Amino acid sequence: MDYAIIRVGGKQYRVREGETLLVDRVRTDEGKTFSPDVLLGDGGAVTATVVAHERGPKIRIGKYKRRTGYKRHAGFRAAMTRIEISLGGTRPAPAKKAKAAEPKQAAPAPVEAAAAAPVEEPEAHEHVKGMPKGYEEMTVAQIADGAKTWNRPMLEAALEYEQANAARKGAIAALNSALKAKGED
Repeated sequence: MDYAIIRVGGKQYRVREGETLLVDRVRTDEGKTFSPDVLLGDGGAVTATVVAHERGPKIRIGKYKRRTGYKRHAGFRAAMTRIEISLGGTRPAPAKKAKAAEPKQAAPAPVEAAAAAPVEEPEAHEHVKGMPKGYEEMTVAQIADGAKTWNRPMLEAALEYEQANAARKGAIAALNSALKAKGED
């Protein structure tokens, strides 16, 4: 994903790499970085660098009551901060997940390794046999693009794999439409 949705100062913003935003004043010095709340994005690694503290546009406020001579005028400029967004900057969260995942895998691996390995080997060999190379690591978008050029046995093997293992709706739809197109040709 090339964008993220973050929350800064109670407001939500859709941001991209290198984008600058004008947000409500944050309590971070100029030149420093902070991590906003990530609502949607890959891995949640979004870093914001404070470029400058500014004041927003002047808002004019006028009060008036007819037939009384009552007139009041005031102005207001909000305190704002200009920030620059960096997606995937320092990624502390994935490193912690990897460390946490290693002990879990290390402890049960000796007990289950002998029983699990023979079961996974034939299944992995069967679905890789007719499918395109590296299919398991492909994203739905890559599958949709590649399915146009694959032959019918590859499409059928990939569809069988999706229905049995991954069950990604977008990939299944792309494979079905490619099979339908191959059937019409």
